[in-house]
Order: sequence, then C-alpha cells, then structure tokens
Amino acid sequence: MMKNSLRFLFVVLIAVMLLALPLLIPSGSMLSDYQDQWMEWSYSILRVANAEEPVKLPIDLTPGMQPNPDAYTEDSYEDESISVKIEHYVDEEKNLSFRIAYIKIADASQLRTGVAGQKLSSSRTGTVQAMAEKYQAVLALNGDYYINDPNKTSFEYRMGTAIRSKTNTNKDILIIDENGDFHIILMGDKKTQQSEIDAVKKEHQIINAFTFGPALVKDGNLLTTKYSNYNPNANEPRIAIGQMDTLSYVVVIAEGRGKYADGLTHQEFADFMFDHVGCLQAYNLDGGNSGTVVLGKTIYKADQNTSKLRDMNDCIYFATTVDPSTWSK
Repeated sequence: MMKNSLRFLFVVLIAVMLLALPLLIPSGSMLSDYQDQWMEWSYSILRVANAEEPVKLPIDLTPGMQPNPDAYTEDSYEDESISVKIEHYVDEEKNLSFRIAYIKIADASQLRTGVAGQKLSSSRTGTVQAMAEKYQAVLALNGDYYINDPNKTSFEYRMGTAIRSKTNTNKDILIIDENGDFHIILMGDKKTQQSEIDAVKKEHQIINAFTFGPALVKDGNLLTTKYSNYNPNANEPRIAIGQMDTLSYVVVIAEGRGKYADGLTHQEFADFMFDHVGCLQAYNLDGGNSGTVVLGKTIYKADQNTSKLRDMNDCIYFATTVDPSTWSK
C-alpha cells in the first residue's frame, strides 16, 4: 500500500501526463478507440491512487468497532467493511438442514478470536453470545475450546500469541495467517506436522491456529476423513468454517438431533462443503451442543434438541471497522 505522500506524488504525475498528452501527440494521430482506452486506464489509475487503505484492527484482544444496529436484518449484515448473509438450505429427502453464513471482509484483521476471560490463559468460560457482545462481533461462532484438552497436545494461537506449540498425531490443525488465508496441516507423525508448520511460519505470521478437525477440504480438494474423534460415522449436528476466496469465508451449521434435521457424518459434511458450498479450505469445529453462530440478536444452534447455550472459553468472530461516528454520514 502506498503512503499518503507517495499517493499524492503518483496522482500529480498522472495529472501531468494527462495534461501533456495533447501537446505530445496530435489529436489526429491517435485513433479514438486508443484515446478511450488511454483515458479509461488513466482514470482507473487515479481511482486506485485515491482509494482509501482498509482500516486495520490491532492484532490483540481488542474488540472490533460497534456494529451498526440499522445494518442488521434477521439473516444479514452489511456496511462498508463487511457483509454477512445467512442462507437456509434444506434437503427434505435426506432430512438435512443447514445454515450457511457467507462473509466478506475488507481486511484480514476483521477475522478475529476472543476468549471468555481477560487473558488467553484464563480457564473462564461463557456463551458465544456473551463473547459476541464482549467483542462487538458482527458474527461469532464457537472456537475449539482449547482449555478442554487435559493432555495439552494442541497447536494454538490466538491473535498472534502462541498458547501451545505441540503437534498432534491424531488431529488436523488449522492455521490462519496475516492475510486471512487458511493453511491446513493434516494429522500425521510429529516430524511431518512440524515441518509443515515451520513452512507456514517461514512465509507468514500465524495469527490464529486451532487443533480440532477433521479438515474437510484442503487446497480445493475434497478430503476423505479418517478421524476416530467426535463420533465421525454417526449423524450428528456439526459446524465448520471455510475459506471461499481472498477475504471471503463461510460458516456452516449442520443442524441435528431434531425432528426436521438428523445431522450427518464427517464425510457427508466434507462432501457438502466441497460440492454444495464450494470451499477452497474447510475445517470442522466443535459441533453438538457447542455448535453456535450468533448474528446480532439471532442465534443459530447446531443441536436442535436444546436451546441452552453451552459455555465455551473461546470464539471466532468477524468484526466491522466502520467508526460509529460515521453512521449518519
């Protein structure tokens, strides 16, 4: 990104070129179509030069900006920095019900994590709804409940801070870098996992990382899940987060344990994220009674058999960068 001084010089340079053009090239010697192309290119450069840089949020536990209440509908939110749209997809033949949240953000710092306590090391828990309010989230979902690992064998980062740096031969790892891009490290021997983690570290800053899974889609390829964790072959309510494109994401709740939704297996969830949603990367998180998405005052639960929200210690959320002082402008 250009600094303001460089942007100003760039604009001046383009303006001088435009003014000098008639003197350098006689009007009759330049065909009209090339004149149009030149002018369009010049105006495009000027638009880019004058474009505002995306507002960045700090890489720490600072909340996002306060969302604009008027920007919400029951199933959407949109302002200059973020858009969220939740769709309800039902497969009556298979008795499946999905809530699919499509999210686009202007800057990677808007994809954030928060904890129920005041510190990352805190064992305090709270509902996703409470954490969404605490961090002024536009949309929030449950994380991987990293304090609920008695063996502490996980690779965990929250907002640029390393909490644990252990590999895990039985679980997949999701890493989110400074660009908001997802990197999936599949379960395997410690040496292989560590080598792949080191490769990410060499090229990127790790902002957030989770150890749960399974990974459902990796680098645009459908995965065959091999987990023995989390009742993989039974119909269960589940939740996943995925990346669609640059700064474009999806959160999917597969509802279950209810009259109108049976839930699904890990492999069926992977198939859905690949075939129906079209994810570039997709990663399963803690489903069942943990699976929760909060959009404003609307709450979506994976487990349809209960309305009680489970206490968790962490959340993933998307924030706005729009200053409330500009709402009326």
